[in-house]
Amino acid sequence: MKTVLITGCSSGYGLETARHFHARGWNVIATMRTPREDVLPRSERVRVLALDVTQPASIAAALAASGPIDVLVNNAGIGALGAFEATPMAVAREVFETNTFGVMAMTQAVLPQLRARRSGVVVNVTSSVTLAPMPLVAVYTASKTAIEGFTASLALELEAFDVRVKLVEPGYGPTTRFTSNTGPRNDGRIPEAYAPFAQRVFAAFTQPAAVTTESDVAEAVYLAATDASGQLRFPAGPDAVALARQSESRA
Repeated sequence: MKTVLITGCSSGYGLETARHFHARGWNVIATMRTPREDVLPRSERVRVLALDVTQPASIAAALAASGPIDVLVNNAGIGALGAFEATPMAVAREVFETNTFGVMAMTQAVLPQLRARRSGVVVNVTSSVTLAPMPLVAVYTASKTAIEGFTASLALELEAFDVRVKLVEPGYGPTTRFTSNTGPRNDGRIPEAYAPFAQRVFAAFTQPAAVTTESDVAEAVYLAATDASGQLRFPAGPDAVALARQSESRA
């Protein structure tokens, strides 16, 4: 029976991914900044641990409590929406601390055990904003694009140790808490000069051609975690799949 550790499990993609792995017989270590036992099935195969991926001591404590793991899913992330001109660098650094450096820190902390056992998988969850440009999310896109490059390079480094590294790229998920999770980082981020443009962008958000659900992402993460091929990228959701195909056709 294999064990997966998933970050950011309090809601959305992480929560559904934890449920998905549990339903398939895995041991699940679901981590959250503020642990909530009530959102997951009561099971001896589910453990909920506190974890803040921006804090080294929190990472060390969570991994010490976890014991050996077979798969790490780096899902925890925060959003930032607004015109880049109006985005303080402090906000940009906050986004990178979680979305980029948090992923790197978790991965670096787990790699020694995977390398020593010569087995295991790291799945990094990014976004379809890395597949096609999207306005008003420049900082968020940058933080996720950095992980795309990081993951592609790391996959080559770890081939010799039989450790696989994968990317899951979710599309637009309106049923998740992405917008609410951005919190005060969005306050005042649409200056008056940008208002007409922003209104058009937000109007387009309300009429998407296709969207991504939590189950789309959970299934893609599970597929990536169990995939033995050399495939690196796994778009999740019909909109992300369409963008990936367009990106491939342009390449």
